[in-house]
Amino acid sequence: MSAVVDRSLTLSVSSVHVSELSILDVTYYTMVVMLVFAGGLVSGSHGESIAATTDEASQTFFKRYCSTCHSGAEPEGSFDVASLSNDFGKTDNRKQWLKVAEQLRAGTMPPPREHRPDAQEAEQLLDWIDRQIVDAENIRNMTDGRAVMRRLNQTEYLNTVRDLLQVDVDLEGVLPDDSVVGGFDTDAQSLHFSSYQLAAYLEAANIALDAAFANGPRPWILDRRFDPKSEAVTRRKDVYRHLDDGVAIFASDLASNIQIVFWNCFTRFPGRYRFRISAYAYQTDQPVRFHLNGGSDNLGDPPYLIDYFEVPPGPPTVVEFVTEMEARRNIRLLVDTNVRPRDLVRQGGAANYKGPGLVLQWLEVEGPLIDSWPPPSYRLLVGDLPQQPLSDGTERREVVSQDPLKDAERILRGFARRAFRRPPTETEIELLLGRIQNKLGQGASFERALRVGLKAVLVSPHFLFLHEQVRPIASGETARGSKRFGQLDEFSLASRLSYFLWSSMPDEELLQLAEQAQLSRPDVLREQVERMLKDEKAKAFTENFAGQWLRLREIDATLPDRQLYPEYDELLRASMIKEVHLFFEEVLNNNLSLTQFVDSEFSFLNNRLAEHYGVPDVTGLEFRKVSLPENLHRGGVMTMAAILKVTANGTTTSPIVRGAWVLDSLLGTPTPRPPAGIEAVEPDIRGATTIREQLARHRRVDACAVCHVLIDPPGFALENFDVIGGWRDRYRSIGEGTPVHIDGQRMRYKHGPPVDASDVLSDGRRFDNIDQYKRLILADNDQIARALTEKLLTYAIGVAPTAADRPKIESMVEAIRGQDYGFRSLVHEIIQSELFRYK
Repeated sequence: MSAVVDRSLTLSVSSVHVSELSILDVTYYTMVVMLVFAGGLVSGSHGESIAATTDEASQTFFKRYCSTCHSGAEPEGSFDVASLSNDFGKTDNRKQWLKVAEQLRAGTMPPPREHRPDAQEAEQLLDWIDRQIVDAENIRNMTDGRAVMRRLNQTEYLNTVRDLLQVDVDLEGVLPDDSVVGGFDTDAQSLHFSSYQLAAYLEAANIALDAAFANGPRPWILDRRFDPKSEAVTRRKDVYRHLDDGVAIFASDLASNIQIVFWNCFTRFPGRYRFRISAYAYQTDQPVRFHLNGGSDNLGDPPYLIDYFEVPPGPPTVVEFVTEMEARRNIRLLVDTNVRPRDLVRQGGAANYKGPGLVLQWLEVEGPLIDSWPPPSYRLLVGDLPQQPLSDGTERREVVSQDPLKDAERILRGFARRAFRRPPTETEIELLLGRIQNKLGQGASFERALRVGLKAVLVSPHFLFLHEQVRPIASGETARGSKRFGQLDEFSLASRLSYFLWSSMPDEELLQLAEQAQLSRPDVLREQVERMLKDEKAKAFTENFAGQWLRLREIDATLPDRQLYPEYDELLRASMIKEVHLFFEEVLNNNLSLTQFVDSEFSFLNNRLAEHYGVPDVTGLEFRKVSLPENLHRGGVMTMAAILKVTANGTTTSPIVRGAWVLDSLLGTPTPRPPAGIEAVEPDIRGATTIREQLARHRRVDACAVCHVLIDPPGFALENFDVIGGWRDRYRSIGEGTPVHIDGQRMRYKHGPPVDASDVLSDGRRFDNIDQYKRLILADNDQIARALTEKLLTYAIGVAPTAADRPKIESMVEAIRGQDYGFRSLVHEIIQSELFRYK
């Protein structure tokens, strides 16, 4: 339990309103009791303990090859082989044995210059360890099941609240961030729980219910056309030129606040807003690009990108779009030309400037867009019950009832069924109704009493946690283990499926199929997967699985150095991410071979990304499927700019980081952590030495060499790609090197040493560039399929596959091998598999 719920937790009520204390108190202690006695949070030493027969050969092996360094008062790496027990049923001990096996399999231990076992000795010990681990895991699976109860992560919670109540609420700063283990935020053991989080969930429940009940009057609608000439900033004649039909904008700069801020375009309420902008390209025969940011009056709030647009020359173009806006936000417009404001001033200001610009005529805003009031969330929650104004002199309205208990029961049954993702029990309904009846007896209004019950549902463990249940053993069936292990019941299967593909709760169709006991039928399950993948909510699978599998969420972890990479901009960043998302969806939707993730003949580009890659004849901001030229060295996710950026820092690339990414994300063969005391390799941006020269010295360290022969080759294969994913033949340097001129302007960086992307794989196969390297790894498509299968299972179930799962994974790989390794086929195989359908 300690990995998820702190043993020392005490109920913190300092920030909780007194009237809500009883809900928080009862729910919290109910949850703790549930976690302790349901036995579902952490796979600890549950089930039988395996006292494996002592293997004398293993003891002899350790004494001969390991005990010299890993024993005594101060063993190397703080690891003493004497701490290993033959009881593989204990989780901590099993993890230690796995580390031993990992080091032996990688050849990192014993170190190369120490006395080392021959291949047969090492293989014998590895076979023995594997057998003990598989036996232990099989017994644990038979008694506890593989999956453990886990909390909804932040994304899943927000999506679930959205679909449960039909409201979009801003909970930034309310819910604490989730930690990530094994690459995914669905990992059960990383999703901790505390009294602090419970208080946050109560606050979030209040916010969500406020939005759903919509107690205020219909929001004031902003419906206005704004003239840029009326904005004070456009009176700067050095940057802007007033024309008869609008304002010509030639340069913008966010850092120096040279942008048109429509201060009076102020959103008083959150919601969907429609924008219309009339503009045209000026003094050019090419389209001119601009973008809109959202911002606030608070200088501490950074602006955020709404979108990029472009308009052609000639008659004005009206750009129209609808987007979600938070309350108290305004709009800022910036033009994206190649001229900087200070350069414009040096050329005599806007009045004399002959280069391209944008003429902005007007900006129209309408919103929030509301079709009915009260909104659909109100009807979904309480049905046709009316609202009445309060007699307190405010504009607040509350739902009223002529038969409070009857209406409360009806509302609670429907709400709890959807929130718990299963029908509530009669005991649960009685407890909730009892709380409502108690509040009514204290003189509370119907709505305030009802809110007590609804909030109790929203902070219940049955809502906050995925507590999967197994199907009862039917007459004549044999239980495969204890009563807790077995096939997921229909409702648990519906939840596992919906959170896998939608990162949200099951919809009504899934719940109805579960109630009819039809969802678990293979044909029905397949039909539902197809339906769900075609739904708009399946974009969550792209954003959340691909975003974490490929580490796209780390795109902003570093900012490229402006001196070395001045061409990096916000549009390029946004385009990088969009390319990966569109490519992922293309492979999934069309059941293309998952080998396309390694190498492909196409990608999705707009003009900004095509320019970055050197692909000709791609115009406009719209993305389209593009055939990649043969000599471009692109294709597959490895050579996409987004991936190349997240595997680099802001100034340099590292074959170690990129190589480790390829081994883990694409090949499923991560290397062990480096031994303690090994210094990291820092590339030299002064241009004096190359990373290859530095790593050559690093490889001469025995403790490093065994791993670097695996890590370095894929990293070197990608060395022709710089920090932002551009192609390079030479490194960029801020010290030594050859001066660089672009469009007549001298760059602040120089051309450093040439790039060498060749290397040798650990099995002796050589390559000279990324194209040859991709062909080498595509010689083993099964391993690529195996790696992706394991990633998908980890994301879907919340626990990583274990050694005991290997046969089932191999059967899935075999199944899709006959389907040209189709990615959609793999998703189906996973969902139909026992690993997915069983606890």
